[in-house]
Amino acid sequence: MLIRWPGRLSIGATFVLILLYAAPAVAEEAARVAAAPVERADIVDRVRLTGTVVASRSARVSTDVGGLVQSMKVDLGDRVGQGDPLVQLDAALERLELRRAEAATREAGARLDDAERRLEDGRRLAARASLPQNELEARGSAVEAARAVAERLAAEEAYRAERVRRHLIAAPFDGVVARERTEAGEWVSPGDPVVDLVGVDRLRVDVPVPQRYFPDLRDDTAITLRADVLGGRAVPAKVLARVPVSDPTARTFTLRLRPVGDGLPLTPGMSVRVVLRLATGERGLVVPRDAVIRHPDGRVTVWVVQEGDGGPQVAERQVRLGQAFDGRVHVLSGLDAGARAVVRGNESLRPGQRVRVVGAGKPSAPASAPGNAAEG
Repeated sequence: MLIRWPGRLSIGATFVLILLYAAPAVAEEAARVAAAPVERADIVDRVRLTGTVVASRSARVSTDVGGLVQSMKVDLGDRVGQGDPLVQLDAALERLELRRAEAATREAGARLDDAERRLEDGRRLAARASLPQNELEARGSAVEAARAVAERLAAEEAYRAERVRRHLIAAPFDGVVARERTEAGEWVSPGDPVVDLVGVDRLRVDVPVPQRYFPDLRDDTAITLRADVLGGRAVPAKVLARVPVSDPTARTFTLRLRPVGDGLPLTPGMSVRVVLRLATGERGLVVPRDAVIRHPDGRVTVWVVQEGDGGPQVAERQVRLGQAFDGRVHVLSGLDAGARAVVRGNESLRPGQRVRVVGAGKPSAPASAPGNAAEG
């Protein structure tokens, strides 16, 4: 086709006219998007709570004998094993009493040996009719009395030895010293606590849970824990116990959990974020979280891919959402099962725009991008 230019035009005007005449011949390039199917799935209620790390065992270790504290064998924060010494009480006087008891036991043993020897001699004499029967019986009674004295003094010696042993207060289980309740030079009486000991080998997490969730919790409920010291890592947990006694003021019951994993940097008293995945018993339509776009005017939409005259194109659907879970969002209305929702490349689409589907979307990670739906 021959084009006649009206008069003389500048080079810039000529270039603009060429673009205008050529524009209809340039086809609009299809936008590249990724899409995922709208599926029907079980709806999960994600309940977010806060728990506290607690020790499986803790004790205010006490003394059962009175005495003067001679030395502290541990410091605050020390890790100890079962049987390790914690506090030494002054046992000097008790050791003297033990030595006295040991001497008395030896004396009683010697008296018993002499009584048994006299009894044997009496039996030989009685066999030759050289010893009256009543004398033989008296020697037998003397043996019994000497044996009783020896047993009593042996028990006294064992008692004194045990008191000496108990002047060294030992750890009843593996743990960490959380508090020192006495110092060297102080006097302690029976029952006084000397050290607070906390077991850290089998930590638990106690979670106050609203009582309406009690019927929905099972031993196999999927639970994850997060804490600042875990660096954002989600740690699975198992249900150890559901304490059915409710707090009447808070209307909660206690859920006790066991974190799954070795070497977790958790200590008693730490705060933990807990997520319970409770099955609702319902099924509904779900889309990946990245398919949802929230607009400043409050609208919530999803772009879907549908076949048009010139190939795949997109249409915008306004939706109503339910709860979010596992990188997906429950769609209450606005979409049909089997539709293909755009999950990538949906930032600047226009209704009816041609698209080219280059990949299938997957459920999103927990982090959310601006403008898209975040998990509740």
